[in-house]
Amino acid sequence: MLDMFPPQRVGRIYLTEGGIETEIMYKDGFELPHFAMFPLLDDPDAVAAMKGIWRRSLLVAAETGCCAIMNGLDYRASPDWGALLGYSPAELAAMQHRSIDFLRDIAKEFEHDIETIHISGTIGPRGDAYSLNKAITEDEAEEYHSVQLSTLKEAGVDMAWAMTFNNLPESVGVTRAAKSAGLPFAMGLTLDSSCKLKSGPTLAEAVSHIDDKTDSGPDFYACNCSHPLEFEPALDGGDWMKRLRCIRPNASAMEKIALCKLGHLEDGDPVELGQQMADVARRLPHMDIFGGCCGTDERHLKEIAINVRKSREGAAA
Repeated sequence: MLDMFPPQRVGRIYLTEGGIETEIMYKDGFELPHFAMFPLLDDPDAVAAMKGIWRRSLLVAAETGCCAIMNGLDYRASPDWGALLGYSPAELAAMQHRSIDFLRDIAKEFEHDIETIHISGTIGPRGDAYSLNKAITEDEAEEYHSVQLSTLKEAGVDMAWAMTFNNLPESVGVTRAAKSAGLPFAMGLTLDSSCKLKSGPTLAEAVSHIDDKTDSGPDFYACNCSHPLEFEPALDGGDWMKRLRCIRPNASAMEKIALCKLGHLEDGDPVELGQQMADVARRLPHMDIFGGCCGTDERHLKEIAINVRKSREGAAA
């Protein structure tokens, strides 16, 4: 097994937060300009609501005996998005530091209740996660994402996590940038209703390609913002699946663009989602990082954690 971060331990399960953006928008009523959460740090009411989201997810981790990985507000904290939101490079870097400090402050509240809590910086794609974004090259992506990654390095995060990437050149570039920054790194890919990346490759093809081009650069791979109906067919039993350590599912099987246009939270069936993720855990016994994405909250996280742990205990019996 590759030397990965966070460390794998027998019986240890890591739990992330759920769909923080959809929760803050549709349950708490705050607008996200260009889907960016970090500007909410300037709104005391929003800060209180965000603290509630993470406290509830960490409480689930504590109650179910899980460790935690906290990702945060910085999905849009890269140069193009920062400029679109009206931030200078210096102001954007300052917001990144504030985003990480926000997570650290909440983590301190649970340091005696959760065995291990890791703080992760979140890297979003340069363009729209649900569009092709084919124009970017590997070199352009490496240069672009190195800006945010260097700031995360300065902020002292435990790791960096790319979320909802859907094309290979950008995935290769961001992986190289993370390696250059010296940060442990998770490569998160998203699948659409075709059960493939929007740009065409299967999940197996994407993992193999990125590994080949980066000397197995990511510490692990993740799939997020996809419902079980989208990612289950991609789990073909190949050796590449040993590199897939995390799945953060959407609550609803509805197509992503349609979800974005609903104007309300589509939260699916938390119990069913927990059972579906337990099935995945049985198929991939090495997988130890679980969480949620669009439409999920602490209800889904609790069902996932309880059912995954039951499936692991049953397998060990």
